[in-house]
Amino acid sequence: MRRKDLIKHLTKKGCVLLREGGKYSVYQNAGTGAETPVTRHPEMADHAARKICKLLGIDPPN
Repeated sequence: MRRKDLIKHLTKKGCVLLREGGKYSVYQNAGTGAETPVTRHPEMADHAARKICKLLGIDPPN
């Protein structure tokens, strides 16, 4: 999965960029307060994208 597609999915589901780290961007679910890092690599494995969504408490992308 491409990173920019995952970011679009996260923002559509109500997640916001909390802060930028060295190798990661940290996103937070505004509704639940859950947060998780998202790697800055342009491509990531589909299972990694599903895990990020699970940690944030949102449905995974199709």
